[in-house]
Order: sequence, then structure tokens, then C-alpha cells
Amino acid sequence: MTNEEIKLFIAALVPTAAFDESGEFLNIVIAPEELLPLMKDLRNNRELSFDYLFCLTCIDWKDHLMMVYHLLSKKHKHVIVIKAKITDVNDPKIETVSGIWKTANFHEREVYDLFGVQFLNHPDLRRLFLMDDWEGWPLRKNYVDENMIEI
Repeated sequence: MTNEEIKLFIAALVPTAAFDESGEFLNIVIAPEELLPLMKDLRNNRELSFDYLFCLTCIDWKDHLMMVYHLLSKKHKHVIVIKAKITDVNDPKIETVSGIWKTANFHEREVYDLFGVQFLNHPDLRRLFLMDDWEGWPLRKNYVDENMIEI
């Protein structure tokens, strides 16, 4: 399936999706509430068969957080990037995709630990690297640590 065919498929499911092909992969930006149904369709549709989530991360843009999901179809050899913009930086929430791809369990815990994103319906959302009593989210732009060196 070509990028154009993938775009047509996704546009039919999520008419508000925005597409960007300026980088290495086709990027699709959606609203957080559209994430779970779209991801299920991308995984389960035989023509797409995005069966491998090989990267899941978060980017802090100060005024919003961007969840980024890299998907690969091992069968069809195509790759896309799904991005979901979370506008509430004080209480960021998005549905988990750990029920679709098992690897998301670990990656979502990492994003929770370092960015503070709450993954709704995650089976085991708890800190992964930091101690349970750690305060704050170290990869956020507004994070301040008394031991930080200012340049």
C-alpha cells in the first residue's frame, strides 16, 4: 500500500487528521480521543496490518505535549508515524494502546515516569526508573531540579 492509499484510508476514518510527508515517514496528526479507534483499525485491517509498534515517546512543546507512535507492518513493509496532540499540559491523559501492542506497556510507563502522561486503562501504570516518591517529570521543559546547572 502506498502512502497515498494509507492517507485515503485514514482520512476516511479520521476526517480531521493532518498529514505530513516532509520527513522520512508519513506523519499523521490526530486528536487524542481519536487515537484508540484508529490504532485498532491500523492493527486489525488486513491491507494495513500495522503489527509492530517500534517506538512510542512524548515531546514537550511547552504549550502542549505530543505523543508519537512509530508503526511498522512486517507483512507489507510500510511505516507510519501517528502523533496525538495533548493540549492539557497540567493533566495530560490519553488512552493506552497496550491492549493492541504489548510493547506499549513498557514504553507508556517510561513516558508516564518522565513526562507525567496518564495512560487511561493501562494495566500497570507506575514509575519505571524513578523512585515512587519522586516529585515532578524530569523530561518536561518546566522541570526544575536544585542540582541542575543553568547555562
